[in-house]
Amino acid sequence: MASSVIASRPRARPAHTSGTTKCAYTPDGTKLVTVGSNNTIRVYKTGSDGEPDNVDDCQEQNVAVSTSNKFFVAGSEDGTLAYYSLETNMFDRLLTRTSLPVRDVALSPDDKWCAVASDELTVKLVNMEDTTNLLTLKEHGEQTKHISFDPKGTMLAVSCTNGIIYIYSLTTDHPELIRKVDGVIGRVQTDSEASTKVVWHPDGRAFAVPTPTRDIQVVSKNDWEKQRVFSNGHEGDVTALAWSPNGALLASAGKDRKLLIWSTKDQSVVARYEYPNVVDIAWHPTKNLASFTTSNGEVFISPEFVSEQFASMLKLPRQPAPFIHDPLEGISNGLDRQPLPSRPRAGTPDSFDDLLDDDVVEEDDFVVDDDGAGYALNTGRKRPADDTTDGQPPSKRANYALQLQHHPPFQPGSTPWRGNRKYLCLNLIGFIWTVDQDSHHTVTVEFYDHEFHRDFHFTDTFLYDQACLTNTGSLFSCPPKDDAPAVVFYRPHETWTQRNDWRISLPKGEAVLAMAQGENFITVTTTANYVRVYTLFGIPYRVYRPKSSPVVTCAGWNDYIMTIGNGPVGADGMSRLLYSIYNIKRDEICQNEDIVALPDGASLKSVFFSDVGDPCIYDTTGTLLTLLHWRLPSRAYWVPLLSTSLLPRLASGRKKESYFPIAVADNKFHCIILKGGDQYPYFPRPLLSEFEFSIPLSGPPKPKKSKPTNDDDDMMLDQSSDSDGEDDAAGESDKLIQGFMLKSIQASQLDDLLDATQSTASQRALRSRLSLEIDKTLLQLLAVECREGGEERGMRALEVVKLMRDTSGKMIEAAGKIAERYGRTVLGEKIREYGEERVGKQIRSRSDGRMSTHNHRGFGSGDESDF
Repeated sequence: MASSVIASRPRARPAHTSGTTKCAYTPDGTKLVTVGSNNTIRVYKTGSDGEPDNVDDCQEQNVAVSTSNKFFVAGSEDGTLAYYSLETNMFDRLLTRTSLPVRDVALSPDDKWCAVASDELTVKLVNMEDTTNLLTLKEHGEQTKHISFDPKGTMLAVSCTNGIIYIYSLTTDHPELIRKVDGVIGRVQTDSEASTKVVWHPDGRAFAVPTPTRDIQVVSKNDWEKQRVFSNGHEGDVTALAWSPNGALLASAGKDRKLLIWSTKDQSVVARYEYPNVVDIAWHPTKNLASFTTSNGEVFISPEFVSEQFASMLKLPRQPAPFIHDPLEGISNGLDRQPLPSRPRAGTPDSFDDLLDDDVVEEDDFVVDDDGAGYALNTGRKRPADDTTDGQPPSKRANYALQLQHHPPFQPGSTPWRGNRKYLCLNLIGFIWTVDQDSHHTVTVEFYDHEFHRDFHFTDTFLYDQACLTNTGSLFSCPPKDDAPAVVFYRPHETWTQRNDWRISLPKGEAVLAMAQGENFITVTTTANYVRVYTLFGIPYRVYRPKSSPVVTCAGWNDYIMTIGNGPVGADGMSRLLYSIYNIKRDEICQNEDIVALPDGASLKSVFFSDVGDPCIYDTTGTLLTLLHWRLPSRAYWVPLLSTSLLPRLASGRKKESYFPIAVADNKFHCIILKGGDQYPYFPRPLLSEFEFSIPLSGPPKPKKSKPTNDDDDMMLDQSSDSDGEDDAAGESDKLIQGFMLKSIQASQLDDLLDATQSTASQRALRSRLSLEIDKTLLQLLAVECREGGEERGMRALEVVKLMRDTSGKMIEAAGKIAERYGRTVLGEKIREYGEERVGKQIRSRSDGRMSTHNHRGFGSGDESDF
């Protein structure tokens, strides 16, 4: 730790009587306002050693102040919030009143709202222009000690006496409680000198707050997790806290009579001063100047607050908040969406002359006014030249700047750092997670089936940040750092020899973007735009460069790998994702640079193969899709299996949740349910959930109506009974249609598998069973059509029959019996005619030596003439 002394120790200025004393600089730094327990407010002019201006017409026991350039507000223990003008240094008006003592006040960054904390169980938001426009925050339901707006004014942090920080979002008409941050601050009384105030870092991505252990904890706004901590500085409770204007330094004071200045970058103490009873600190917005107040009513104005050795830190541009893993360092090895540089254009062309850029003519020196006669001024133009901007002549065309955005790379099944922890891999086999211990990481691998595998953990000095987990082994990779290259590490679970881990270093400067592990191969995509394929024991097998780049992600199954990369730019400036599927062992391309089907504005969240080996994707709209006919070149297309936004559990609109995809297995979607606006799972590890497939064919189900409670509603119930019956029939029909489509997709994927591999007896039996189930579902759907509809629905019923796959004629015969059972004689005749026609076609085909080949990959089995 370094120690320093203030260049010239500031003198104590007795501004107020003994008691709580607070101070604040105006945003422009011209004035310092102090309030205290007497009925006088002091206004000091920056740079002047003269006496301050006094505001005598004020309340006593002022305990909080917040300033703008033209006015300031002060809160008093008598429950008043008063508005004072800095132009006249006089009381202007009363903004609001509370029934219990005010504890803190804060002006929003735009000076339009003022938040008031008091011993009441609510927080008030007062509009500065219209004080009748008053918002009340009551969801926290506790006494509030401190309040603080974030730098953008979109959030309000409320520190309560119960040891919880409540975060309100201010982006809607009425503030909404979005987070409770527990386990950071301690329980304190509202009149305690110990501070629990949230102090936002100037970059707005995190805040610092004192803790019961006398440390200062940084908490990120993105996930509300603990980040770096300023520790071992104070031996008493922290009473005041303030960031420097650029966020490079942090000043703190405590009951141990210490006033410390910390370096944000490494959380070390760079200056240590002795000042007792400090309760508030305020940095000047531009100068090396700070002021602090004490509970004795004294004010200290300290020029050269930071010693010459560290004063240069105040001149740096805005510094980032101290994260354990800073998101600004890059998304997945430094690749982020970058805008395509473009030239600004102004105006609208209205003639052929206007289509010519004047700056191009000037750069080419086509016309040069070399004799000063002035004939070159505005030559060939109808209008005077536009003013230049930043010394550059603007073009006259409208600004249609194309912002090129790439999809950032990601590892399927992983999460970003949250505090000092992250999941490296989550799937149905198990999960891998790591903890950052500063000097090293601790990696833990856990399995769901402990009879098949044993959990293990190890100390990770390579700092692995990506992983894959299969039944054969676990795969890890770490990014390059300094002179150390990126490393790929594979650890098999079991071998028939002594376990043989292997580790491969990538070429210098090359980092891993995403990895995939199949039964036989390991795939690694890198920042050098290479796809590197290894055998399970580290033998390089393939190295190639994909056409679409940069690579976004990859997935593997058996001998297949699927890579996804950025392709051509769409009309919205976003790259279109392209995928390719390869059979590594056969050296075959199944799909080559085809488009990943994403709607406008959506992005990819995960990609994986199902338990039977079919590619699946999950996007930000909450839709799960699978790829049909992916083994047939140029014939693949994406089919939705589930839209989580249409789940019945969300039909009421009261529940808000999202889903983190894990896998597709047993014809179900396995995921983790996320609540509270979370985008990724966190610790402790949540349980897995599963949802049945449901192709999005219609909107979410309507909530059921409650039964009437009085006799007057009996007539309404009678009138609605018929419609309820129709709804029940429609619901039954929808279920059958869902079953038919899902089984047809499953049969189609099974047909592709059997055509591409040597089928087994069980697989062939499964295909026959699926065809039988499809026909049974169609028979049930036919029964619904016959029961609920009249002859006018006969054509729809006949169409259902034509979708049947059975070639023996038994299913069509059963369909005819169903029609006769419900008295649909005309329909029954049509079904018999269709059955006879179909049998005749089969007989003619056999007589011609041609077997009938029905297309099992569609939803129907008949010829096109059937329809």
